[in-house]
Amino acid sequence: MNIVAFVNWNPNPILFQLGEITLRWYSVLFILGLSIGYHIVYRIYSKENLSVEKLNNLALYISVGTIIGARLGHCLFYEWAYYSHHIVEIFLPVRKVDGDIHFTGFQGLASHGGAIGVSFAIFLYCLKFKDKYFFVLDRIAVATPIVGAFIRLGNLMNSEIIGKASDVSWAFIFERIDNSPRHPAQLYEAIYYLLLFLLIKVFYKRFHRKRQDGFIFGIFIFSLFAGRFLIEFLKITQEEFEENLPLDMGQLLSIPFMCWGIYLMCTKGKYTS
Repeated sequence: MNIVAFVNWNPNPILFQLGEITLRWYSVLFILGLSIGYHIVYRIYSKENLSVEKLNNLALYISVGTIIGARLGHCLFYEWAYYSHHIVEIFLPVRKVDGDIHFTGFQGLASHGGAIGVSFAIFLYCLKFKDKYFFVLDRIAVATPIVGAFIRLGNLMNSEIIGKASDVSWAFIFERIDNSPRHPAQLYEAIYYLLLFLLIKVFYKRFHRKRQDGFIFGIFIFSLFAGRFLIEFLKITQEEFEENLPLDMGQLLSIPFMCWGIYLMCTKGKYTS
């Protein structure tokens, strides 16, 4: 007789609360991921004798770009039917329910929007500080998977972005959702991003001086979203409108990034002199 012991998962997503002040695990993990990512890029800049002062400016641009892009991405790609009638709520951490205003925080951040926001923020940074766009992207690519891994662990603590029902022995029962054992898709992504970090780190050490700027970033952006595309098959759809799509929104949004990665690998893969 086979006995399968599923993981019963129901952590409190709130780490600390004092009155109206709430600190969630997601926020802590998000900030921790950004901090570790900064430290990784800091080490790269230090070893290559690059300006740490410029890095601090870059970190500010990336932080703002991440939050704004991820927020707009969620509102535009996933909940536009609601936010098209509540434009102000896109920019404020509140939601109107039954005529009353409730503080909710910025619940709803999309990784694809975050990727667009970061790419645009780095572009603006390079214009202002006269840095080479793909030179910067290659170095940021090394640390970004770590940030993604911590964000997905935050999703796990929130019991959100859950997987489809499954009877695998490592399935999680997300008790806040239902009693069905499911793929822990957030954990799959977190593990994949950690492995991707190790891969990109190796490629960076081996190729960043031998290939044109943008080659490392091409490998990164393709690998990141190819993995995301495949893992999406194990997730439930996030919004009802996705049920009628041939692929879910996460997969559709991943395709342009994968194509961009392939293009960069092909065009930036030549040896430098």
